[in-house]
Amino acid sequence: MNIKQALKQKNKLVSEIKDLYAKFNTYNSFEDGQERPYDPQELYNQWLNKTNELITLKTSIHVANSPIFGLIFRMSELKTLSKGLRALNTLSGKKNDPYGRGEATLHNAVIGVVDRDVIVKRMEDEIESIQEQLDKFNATTNI
Repeated sequence: MNIKQALKQKNKLVSEIKDLYAKFNTYNSFEDGQERPYDPQELYNQWLNKTNELITLKTSIHVANSPIFGLIFRMSELKTLSKGLRALNTLSGKKNDPYGRGEATLHNAVIGVVDRDVIVKRMEDEIESIQEQLDKFNATTNI
């Protein structure tokens, strides 16, 4: 199985684990005399088994990804930087008091809106390039 397939399997296991826990939580406590559609002990055992399966799979993915950790971390941090820059206040020039109570104030941004957009575009281009490298690695690397 390649990393791409393993990541899909991981997501499937996470979903199954959530479902098993929800059922276990719902049917763990019940009123005496009521019939249960699921056996809580069996649900608990399945929940633990699927969790152990997920741990093993995540460990295998992690080990297989070790050659590209730098790219993974770089992409993550570039996304964080890009998000922060998109929210950056780039107000420059006069700004009037919205309530008309005072004089206009003068604002100066170190990084203006145009510069910010150029920087964000460069980051997004690099993110896209890294994602392509990761996709190729994930499709060709077996665990």
